[in-house]
Amino acid sequence: MSQSTDLSAFRRLPIDERIRLVGDLWDAIATDSPDEAFPITPAVAEELERRIAAVREGRDPLLAWDDVKARILNGKFPEP
Repeated sequence: MSQSTDLSAFRRLPIDERIRLVGDLWDAIATDSPDEAFPITPAVAEELERRIAAVREGRDPLLAWDDVKARILNGKFPEP
């Protein structure tokens, strides 16, 4: 099957099914790929360390994903 045929079949699916398939595809890529396939830049590593330190020092709260998602869905976005 050609790439254009595959894409046209994909586009005929309902949007919720396409979103689910994209998520499944991304999960498969992330699971099957070694960490080296997604290198972290020094700037990203520095930002992650800064954020981890802020949580450990109590300067930023650590929020569970379910709580963040609920806030977003309720229009109560976390403060920056």
